[in-house]
Amino acid sequence: MSNTTDHSLANVHSSINTESKTGWRRILAFIGPAYLVSVGYMDPGNWATDIAGGSAFGYKLIWILFASNLIALLLQSLSARLGIVRGLDLAQASKNAYPRFVNFCLYILAQIAIIACDLAEIIGMAIGLQLLFHLPLLWGVSLTITDTVLMLFLMNKGMRKLEVFIMSMIFIIGVSFLVEMFIVGPDAAGIAKGFIPGNLSGSALYIAIGIIGATVMPHNLYLHSSLVQTRQISRTDYGIRSSIKFNLFDTVIALNLAFVVNAAILILAAAAFFKNGYFQVAEIQDAYKLLEHIFGRIAPTLFAIALIASGQSSTITGTLAGQIIMEGHINLRIEPWLRRLLTRILAIVPAVFTIIYFGESGLGSLIILSQVVLSLQLGFAVIPLIHFTSNKKRMGKFAISLKVKILAWASAILIVALNAKLVIQQLGDWTHQYPSAAIWIYGLVTPLIIGIGLLLVYVFLRPIFFKHNDMPAQVPHGLAIVIEELEPIKYKHIGVTIDFSKNDADCIRNAIMQGGKHAHYTLIHVVETAGARYYGTEVMDHETQSDVNNLDIYVNALTKLGYKAKAHIGFGSAASSIAKIVNAEDIDFIVMGSHGHKAIKDLIFGTTVNSVRHKVNVPVLVVKPQSK
Repeated sequence: MSNTTDHSLANVHSSINTESKTGWRRILAFIGPAYLVSVGYMDPGNWATDIAGGSAFGYKLIWILFASNLIALLLQSLSARLGIVRGLDLAQASKNAYPRFVNFCLYILAQIAIIACDLAEIIGMAIGLQLLFHLPLLWGVSLTITDTVLMLFLMNKGMRKLEVFIMSMIFIIGVSFLVEMFIVGPDAAGIAKGFIPGNLSGSALYIAIGIIGATVMPHNLYLHSSLVQTRQISRTDYGIRSSIKFNLFDTVIALNLAFVVNAAILILAAAAFFKNGYFQVAEIQDAYKLLEHIFGRIAPTLFAIALIASGQSSTITGTLAGQIIMEGHINLRIEPWLRRLLTRILAIVPAVFTIIYFGESGLGSLIILSQVVLSLQLGFAVIPLIHFTSNKKRMGKFAISLKVKILAWASAILIVALNAKLVIQQLGDWTHQYPSAAIWIYGLVTPLIIGIGLLLVYVFLRPIFFKHNDMPAQVPHGLAIVIEELEPIKYKHIGVTIDFSKNDADCIRNAIMQGGKHAHYTLIHVVETAGARYYGTEVMDHETQSDVNNLDIYVNALTKLGYKAKAHIGFGSAASSIAKIVNAEDIDFIVMGSHGHKAIKDLIFGTTVNSVRHKVNVPVLVVKPQSK
């Protein structure tokens, strides 16, 4: 029977216990969510902007990175606070606060942003594979689809193991750049001066806006508000306050680590390229080649390894964010591997198209385009987040203070304004580079951007004018009913699925416990040979004959014990055949054995139990194999 819930990331919700731990163990129990979030600040999109900034302006834009990190720290702390206090992720809170159509629009925009982000990860990983193994980019892009299997494996192993994997990737990235820092020998005084804010104009402003847009990523806000709910906490004021505090530690450490990595990339570009007169290094491949030319083989190899680790870890967290957004905004839940596969295919298509029609050199421009698309989504995540965490009626004593609210709104205004400028500037560049396409840009792209702008205004104004209208439209699990007296249910016709394994005895035993001797029992077995799939009931191969004989043995044994039993053979797909027999025989209860597959086997062999549950309208009892 179904046990799904409406919790965010329900399969790992409250899966990590924190209450039974004290001291350092308690602190370590909270460590993890922010590290999964931080990899979004170290993806290939960040690399591209950091390399461009360091090679063109040396250490002068380090302060932009630092300011972006402070904004990210503030917004991520608000995201964690929302998840801890209200037990809702950002998408769920938006579903409760905005109309259905607006939520659908928010979902579409967020999904496009995730695909755009995934596009950058694909290109980054493909470039890394090419640099290390000389693999053509088209092959590398195609190979990235295989990480769906890795994602499925890690999700089935639990949240802690997923966090350990991501932390390992971060460690590889950090060590790689630490070693490279020693190799290039940056100027310490120049780095210190880079933290002093300076005037921005021309291309420096453009790159600075790109750094901010690539750093404060929208899907990370959705992700963090959900991941903090994987920790079990006491729902008391003390428990909530402690959780907020420990998650703040986690956020500060993880995002500062991300800042160090991004700063290291920019410093590396400044020390290796700007210092040596290479001022226009914007391509990741160019950075690799110049590192090899200046410093030998070790530095570029570490660079490529870190690039692959960055792309792999970022794509996994993007998948989690996609699940949160889909379930939160439109209440749709599909298998993680399928969602991962769809997202990856939608991201691979533009990458492959670019390589075929514009060559490998066009991928650098495609990464920049993906960051522009990401920028469009930022306001739709940041503005609702500030509204929700400012609402004293919903957040109670844990609503953010006036000072924090001022800083948050200032950050939101800065992000939206700068990213709007980035989009406008990008449109201008497109019309200048492709004058023949100007009519399409003004006729299609501009109205779309205006529509998105109006939606952003609505997202901002609705919580102000309808301040307390954010109660859930429906209670996730309905309301509890009054239980006065329970009449036992008597099932008349019980179906038992048979697979001729050790499971059969347990299934039959559980079926008899439900129906006793007054019920009729139909023992169901499905023949899944190639012949059965093509010819159905016309097939009578060796396996089918053997199955019929074995099923008769069970029926005869039950009949001798005084039970009314018969056999029914199905052919072809197991789930479809079982459902067809249940409906045709008017069966009112089914007992099925769980095969006990996990991860890869589920993907290969399928999950019959789940498929049957969705094809029939009768109760399903799943019997787990007994371990001997």
